[in-house]
Amino acid sequence: MDPTLTIIMAGGRGERLYPLTRDRAKPAVRFGGIYRIIDFTLSNCLNSGIRQIYLLTQYNSVSLERHLKLGWNFFNRELGEFIESIPPQYRTEDRWYAGTADSIFQNINLLEQMRPKRVLVLSGDHIYKMDYQDLIAFHLETKAEVTVGAAEIPRHQASQMGVMDADSKYRVRRFLEKPSDPPPMPGNSKVSLVSMGVYIFETEKLVRELILDSKTNNEHDFGKNILPDMIARKEKVYAYPFKDKNRKKAKYWRDIGSLDSYWETNMDLVSVNPEFNLYDQEWPIHTYQGQYPPAKTVFANEKEGRVGQLLDSLVSGGCVVSGGRVERSILAPRVRVNSYAKVEESIMMEDVNIGRYAKVRRAIIDKGVAIPARFEIGYHPEEDAKRFSITPGGITVVPSGILLENPQK
Repeated sequence: MDPTLTIIMAGGRGERLYPLTRDRAKPAVRFGGIYRIIDFTLSNCLNSGIRQIYLLTQYNSVSLERHLKLGWNFFNRELGEFIESIPPQYRTEDRWYAGTADSIFQNINLLEQMRPKRVLVLSGDHIYKMDYQDLIAFHLETKAEVTVGAAEIPRHQASQMGVMDADSKYRVRRFLEKPSDPPPMPGNSKVSLVSMGVYIFETEKLVRELILDSKTNNEHDFGKNILPDMIARKEKVYAYPFKDKNRKKAKYWRDIGSLDSYWETNMDLVSVNPEFNLYDQEWPIHTYQGQYPPAKTVFANEKEGRVGQLLDSLVSGGCVVSGGRVERSILAPRVRVNSYAKVEESIMMEDVNIGRYAKVRRAIIDKGVAIPARFEIGYHPEEDAKRFSITPGGITVVPSGILLENPQK
């Protein structure tokens, strides 16, 4: 048996991504047109040679379960490989998971059954590329009881995250949640070490910590409770500055915890030289794709202004740009952009239909929405605010199931 068991926490409500998480779990939200957020963590596991994985699910898990069955069903149990989703079992408590640590505590029987030597704990809602074997090697070399994956973030940005204060050998002295003055990482005063939500525990230590935490009245969270308590008791907690497999000049790790960060991270993909590399065949991102026809552009009558045109965009299978114009946008499968319509810096979920002469700018349009002819989104904030949510960054979010009428003239 592989000495490392992996547990991915995929049960959070994703409240800051509402309304995209109204009907789906956060890890099941589409990203980059064809992917789901969970695909990036699972692909890291696959590319790292990690093949014993439990996903702890909870809220709105139907679409996530469907995606796993369709796109991640190739692991062979007879060879000791598996990806299994585990909903709340109510084995230890008659309640939902109360926090990240509590979700594993309520499934502590999995550790008793598998008896792995160590446990890799991951979050299912971040975008990055990481070889977890490098993390495990560092963990073994330092003889740590827990090692935390750490992203190097500019200090002025780190104040909204969990920050680690480490010595020159990366042993963690303090774990600080959203500090006003984040401590610098060893050897670089411009950046801080931020927790990536990636942990490797010695199993015996993890079990002891979970049992201790279960007896307290707190948030039952790794970053807020488990790690600070261990550090206070002088346990061997280390930070691992992650080695990026993205093959770009700057390391790439994004926490898409809000609608603005979700939109910004998607927009990273449509730049001329994308910050996140989807095209590296040595570290592919695996997903499920339906049997759709190729994307198609229709019409090229420049005199009439009726041109099916795509510029700096990601367009999925089954899309038709029929005499409209799409710029710096991401189209999920089966989106249709009709004649004279214009879409700019926007994310279209599957089956969105943009009517003739309609205009959409800096928006997220959820699944199945039909935008009427001549309707405008992203041009009149006061009017948009009467119908839709608008993020602090000015992104208009149109939920699925909405019926739009009375187009603007």
